[in-house]
Amino acid sequence: MKIDSQEYMGENQLVHRLASQVGSTKLAVDILKKRGDMTASGKLTEKGLQRNAMTAEERAIDRASKKTKHDPSEYRYNPFTNRATLK
Repeated sequence: MKIDSQEYMGENQLVHRLASQVGSTKLAVDILKKRGDMTASGKLTEKGLQRNAMTAEERAIDRASKKTKHDPSEYRYNPFTNRATLK
């Protein structure tokens, strides 16, 4: 049973939210390891701890602002698409 990722919008929900999005905790952990957010033993790295401390909105805005070099305050977040777009 796939859980709605809207349940996991807050801080410290990185693994749960990704697992709900991809349909499996194992796949989520594999993705986090590949990204460098988690060690081979399954412990969050410093980068992973920083991402985990963010809400889904903060992570989306952070991704978008890094990609485009715009200031994070220039973005609006859509929780249904999990995307941040310029205002």
